[in-house]
Amino acid sequence: MSETVTVDVVLPCLNEAEALPWVLARIPAGWRALVVDNGSTDGSAELARALGATVVTESRRGFGAACHAGLLAAEADVVCFCDCDASLDPGLLTGLVAAVAADEADLMLGRRRPQGRGAWPVHARAGNLALARLLRRRTGLRLRDLGPMRAARREGLLGLDLSDRRSGYPLQMVVRAADAGWRVREVDVPYLPRSGKSKVTGTWRGTWQAVRDMSRVLAQSADGRPDGRTGAGAPSGGAR
Repeated sequence: MSETVTVDVVLPCLNEAEALPWVLARIPAGWRALVVDNGSTDGSAELARALGATVVTESRRGFGAACHAGLLAAEADVVCFCDCDASLDPGLLTGLVAAVAADEADLMLGRRRPQGRGAWPVHARAGNLALARLLRRRTGLRLRDLGPMRAARREGLLGLDLSDRRSGYPLQMVVRAADAGWRVREVDVPYLPRSGKSKVTGTWRGTWQAVRDMSRVLAQSADGRPDGRTGAGAPSGGAR
C-alpha cells in the first residue's frame, strides 16, 4: 500500500559548480537536497547553499565517505542517492521512491541507459559489466547495472552498517541488502554525458581502481566477515 513519505536526496559533490544549477532545479518539489561537499575548490558548496540546498561537509575524500555523510545527515523516511554531475536527472527518482513507498521493493536502482556519444565510456561499461557478473555469483541478484541512482528507507540503510568509504560503497550497499533479504529492483533511466571529467571512471586507471575497490567488497562478503551477515539491517516493514 502506498503512503506519503518524506525524501532526502544525497548528492556527493566534488567540484560540480557547472552542473549544480541543472541538478538542483530538478529535485522534486518538497524533497530536500543534501549536497555533500567533498573538498571542492570551485565554489560548489557556496553555490549549492545559494540555490537552496542543505550543504554537508565531508573532509575525508572518497565517494563512499561523501555518500555516507549524506546518509547520516538525512532525516527523511526515504533517502535517495544521485550523482551531482548532470548525468542523471534527479526528477526520475520519483518512480524509485514510489516503489519503495508502496512496499514493492526495499532498494530501487536506476539502470543507466546511455543517451548520445560519450555518455558512458567503453572502459566504464566493461568494469560495470564485470562487477555485475561477480555480484550475481555472490548474491544471485540478476542486476545489469550498479549505478549511483537509488532509493531506500533511511532506517534500513543505517541498519546495513556500511563501512566502505571509497568506490566500493554502492556495491557494498547492494551486497549487504541482498544478504539481509531485501527485495532489490532496477528500472531503466536515461544516462547523459556528464558535466566535466569523472573523478572515478574518466580513465581506464580510475575505472580499474574502482573495480579493485568493489572486488575487495565482494571478497570480504564471501569469506564470512561482517559483509557476509544474513538478516541484519532489514528495513522496517519491508524486506523478506
